[in-house]
Amino acid sequence: MNRRSLLQSVLAAPLVAALPALAVAQQRPAPRTVWRVEPSEGQDAIAFFAPLSGRELYTRHYAEDVALFAPRLSEATRAAVPALWQAAEDDGVGLLSPNLALILSHAERDATIDDLLAALADPEATMRPAFAAGPYWNAHDWDWFVGRADQIGAVLADLKASGFAAFRQERAGAAIETGLAMLRAALPAFDVIRVEEKMTGRTFEPQIDITVLYFSKPHGIKVRGQRFLQSADYDVALTVRIAAHELLHPPIPMEGPAALAALDVFGRDPLISRIVSEHDPRWGYTTLEGLLNEDLCQAMDQIVSEELGVGRNPADRWRKADDGIHVMAAGFYGLLRQDRWTREGGSLEAWVMDAATRGRLAPEVFHAAAARVLERPVDALWPVPA
Repeated sequence: MNRRSLLQSVLAAPLVAALPALAVAQQRPAPRTVWRVEPSEGQDAIAFFAPLSGRELYTRHYAEDVALFAPRLSEATRAAVPALWQAAEDDGVGLLSPNLALILSHAERDATIDDLLAALADPEATMRPAFAAGPYWNAHDWDWFVGRADQIGAVLADLKASGFAAFRQERAGAAIETGLAMLRAALPAFDVIRVEEKMTGRTFEPQIDITVLYFSKPHGIKVRGQRFLQSADYDVALTVRIAAHELLHPPIPMEGPAALAALDVFGRDPLISRIVSEHDPRWGYTTLEGLLNEDLCQAMDQIVSEELGVGRNPADRWRKADDGIHVMAAGFYGLLRQDRWTREGGSLEAWVMDAATRGRLAPEVFHAAAARVLERPVDALWPVPA
């Protein structure tokens, strides 16, 4: 073999070896998911209402921040935030900060406190059209919000005047920048949209917006569109799981025939009824419809997360979360795994209707499926044994 032939054969060898991998890459569909990751001072200010409320769920994460910043605020503001929080709970609005985050995300901009104050100056013009056109429209919550817009605006104005932006930068600027860089580099590897479309039979928009905050723990919050708020120190796996979960809400039309059929079955289930009425209300989900919505999402996000390689152990997850109330999530997950849902996927709504009409959601079947997942006896599903 002459030198030229030898050189050609040496150069060709890596190419031949690479051909199978190249063919696989060419066969793999282009990613459906487009990730956008940004910060928001405005949404962080809304999130800061939570630790200012004094609720232990939040002060355990931000007690030092409250101790440092609260003395800068007026006495009126320090009294107003806990009062607003309590009023939201008493009036059926729910947790104040997540609900404000949702409503105010319908403003044209929420990147700064000034953006929020501009929107609050005329909420009927700046937010209501977009909010009313979306899936989370709630006339009761809107009326409650509008009736207290001046109070909310006064708190935000005091936060601004007291130097919240500089305080946030001092306390969390480096962490936020680190989180932004990490997520922007890592998230493109996770095609959440493609997997969710397969597992639900629905179509989603390709763009997912992640808003990185500092004061949002312990929540991951879905707001307008396919946008989610989360803490800067959440890792990539947790971010993917949050997106996989929050995209699903609602998992099926909650006023549609499949949801109504499931609600009818679960409404006659003594265990599920006890969970709804007796669990600690600080976890939310105080209606059967709310718990069904959440737990069907949790079952599906577990499947999606496993498919993407970031799933947790389901028994550990549902034993530890919210005092173990998500028994329905374990039951749905168990039945879907029995049906090898990850292999083919399909219409989740059709699956729920079939399960409800064929008796698979009845206690004798559903509780057994949940028990296998939770690794607990059927008669000890909830409360979780010590």
